[in-house]
Amino acid sequence: MKIRTSGEEELDLQADSGPEARFEAYAAKLAASLGHADRVRPFHDYCVGLVSAEGRKSVEPLAALTAPARTSAQHQSLLNFVAQAAWSDAAMLREVREQVVPVMTREEPIQAFIIDDTSYPKKGQHSVGVTRQYCGERGKQDNCQVAVSLSVATHQASLPIAYQLYLPQDWADDAARRAKAGVPAEIEFQTKPEIALAQLRAARSAGLAAAVALADAAYGNDGKLRAGITAAGLAYSVGVFSSLLVWRPGEEPRPRAADGPEDGPRRSRRPRRAAGEKRPEPIQVKTLAKELPADAWQTLSWREGSNTVLTSRFARRRVHPAPQAARRGELAAEEWLLIEWPDSEAEPTHYWLSTLPADVVFERLVDLTKLRWRIERDYQDLKQEVGLDHYEGRGWRGFHHHASLCIAAYGFLISERETIPPSGGSRSRRGIRSAVPAGYRPRGAPAAHAASHAQLDRNLAPSPGPCPGAHTAALSLLRPNPAAARCTN
Repeated sequence: MKIRTSGEEELDLQADSGPEARFEAYAAKLAASLGHADRVRPFHDYCVGLVSAEGRKSVEPLAALTAPARTSAQHQSLLNFVAQAAWSDAAMLREVREQVVPVMTREEPIQAFIIDDTSYPKKGQHSVGVTRQYCGERGKQDNCQVAVSLSVATHQASLPIAYQLYLPQDWADDAARRAKAGVPAEIEFQTKPEIALAQLRAARSAGLAAAVALADAAYGNDGKLRAGITAAGLAYSVGVFSSLLVWRPGEEPRPRAADGPEDGPRRSRRPRRAAGEKRPEPIQVKTLAKELPADAWQTLSWREGSNTVLTSRFARRRVHPAPQAARRGELAAEEWLLIEWPDSEAEPTHYWLSTLPADVVFERLVDLTKLRWRIERDYQDLKQEVGLDHYEGRGWRGFHHHASLCIAAYGFLISERETIPPSGGSRSRRGIRSAVPAGYRPRGAPAAHAASHAQLDRNLAPSPGPCPGAHTAALSLLRPNPAAARCTN
């Protein structure tokens, strides 16, 4: 039996194969975080279903796949495990991280923390966290759930290490809806950037090594988030909107002067301007980009995935962002403004602020900044390969348990990609497809005609090949003995 792992390669998971044994060992280590022995079998079966099933991967088809002779009982067992059992999502994700990150980092250390979110369109109003908000799947305001995640990334792979549903203000303030959906009492309203910053701080507290933080403009434009990343001891390279204000190089707010008696109260005032002197004002980054001379722009290449090399025009300048405090006479720290303006576009398309060192090589700045594309592959693979968006329950616990199990299954597939023998250079053996989905435009880019993840739900998961003697084509993918499906929990 074989399973395709998001790319050209396939994993052979016959009963006596290496991947089958590795899955059993991997699942056994993760099961230690569950707390009770009676949760081990449904955990194992749920993960088997996520990496094996064709089509939809909600509880009912997973039950039919993993226990065809006792589907009703299996359905109840899996449903209780994912929607009701009180095991820790944080402990599960921690164990996944500890098993998968060492495999990911065999060739290079973690390069980045990637902050992002993903959305789940909904028709009703009862699923936890549903409200009308920006929906990346639809590219517009719509009825949906949104979950914020933090991933660690190398150039070859990435893994979500934290994942939390955004609870809108109207949900956070509604005691009846909270109780019905099982929202924990400690969960209060937080903005998405606040959730992301808490996830980043938790990762640092857990001992993860420092790496540059990446985010799109929906997060990077938030000055409090940028300040929080800096306070956590990390550099960042984050998208910002074209309207963000900065001081032109060489300009800064006029300092305040102080007057009053030397031994008495002092009050600040701005020094008088000379006649005809123009007061400096911050400008939008879009304006600054268009003022740059032609020789400021360089054509640079970067790699997305194992094989694809992309090229565009970039310029960079050292600037001081101009938040409201800076307008009162305080000058923010200097950082990089990175601008992308492809030859084919009428105006710049992307802007980033970065606190990478002043002497960072231009190519390295672009390479790290563009590494954020990996989160798009994470979400596409998580949804297409392991059914992240297939959960049909309405409660808080089930939403997060299903996501944790999907990340666990995805972590195994990431680990297996590292075992595929190279067919070329070390870079060419990865199973991850090399480019972001066709038509992808990040949030904050002008003329965004499509959702960031517009293609995520259009294809079914790959179908595993037939296996003689199995009850279903996919059942023996990871379970050597189909009769094991009839074991009680």
